[in-house]
Amino acid sequence: MSIVVALLQAVLLVALAPLVSGIARKIRAKMHAREGASALQDYYDLAKLWHRCEVREGGSGLVSRAMPPVFLGCFILIAAGLPLAMQACPIPILGDIITILYLMALPRFMFSLASIDSAGSYTAIGGIRELLVGVLVEPSLMLVLFVMAVAVGSTNVGIMANAVATLQAYPMVAVVVAAVACAMACYIEMGKLPFDLAEAEQEIQEGPLAAYSGPSLAMLKLGVSLKQLVVASLFVAIFVPFGAAAAAGPLDILIGFIVYLVKVLVVFLLASVIENSVMRVRYKLLGRYTWFVVGIASLSLVFLVIGI
Repeated sequence: MSIVVALLQAVLLVALAPLVSGIARKIRAKMHAREGASALQDYYDLAKLWHRCEVREGGSGLVSRAMPPVFLGCFILIAAGLPLAMQACPIPILGDIITILYLMALPRFMFSLASIDSAGSYTAIGGIRELLVGVLVEPSLMLVLFVMAVAVGSTNVGIMANAVATLQAYPMVAVVVAAVACAMACYIEMGKLPFDLAEAEQEIQEGPLAAYSGPSLAMLKLGVSLKQLVVASLFVAIFVPFGAAAAAGPLDILIGFIVYLVKVLVVFLLASVIENSVMRVRYKLLGRYTWFVVGIASLSLVFLVIGI
């Protein structure tokens, strides 16, 4: 049953990722008093890209060819291991925070490495920006997950979810502050304004995507959409596990999936409202806006140490 749930989760998130991205774009259009494209537009774009011929830059090597499947595959593995419908991880080894952090870091590393492997200087600037965002946000996320691991006595996300759901995570103040810091860090990782724009493949935000076409670009666009959904799901799985199935019964799992979809939809609605209320900032100034995330994550560690 656990393997079936893991496969269902992976398939469900891959299938829903373009729809969630389309809904976020539709909300942006409505807030800007525009009609906007259909919420299903990403599906149309992916279908067109899969049937187009792939063109590669001269000088690009193995790294550029391997990056799209690695990027997409890492987030599919994370999606399969998170406790979404159940409080327990379907595949425990994929639900460990150390595994999750490495699987989240590998796509960013490959993304930046592929930008250097490319022949264009424009893509290299985009890769540098991606590394800068990683340096600014990943320490906060790592610190938050460390605080939760110490608070519940395990690095398994499923055990964290169960402890939060049963209100056994201690100390409680440290957990609440860690949840706030995690929400901020996940917002940045989702590629939301003012920090990023996940669909800006023609701008510096996603510069390396300009070097791809055809099926490779389709995998990357799907991977970027899936990343947003996976990061939001990580926050929901740990800090909002209420409604997830405590048992492995089919009906409990079905209800857990429905509750999970409602929670993720609420998260994306809130993120879309915040995103469309701010403006982009220059990537060299991102550190001025992310220092408070590090501060709140550090505060949660302080509360953990003093036991409140």
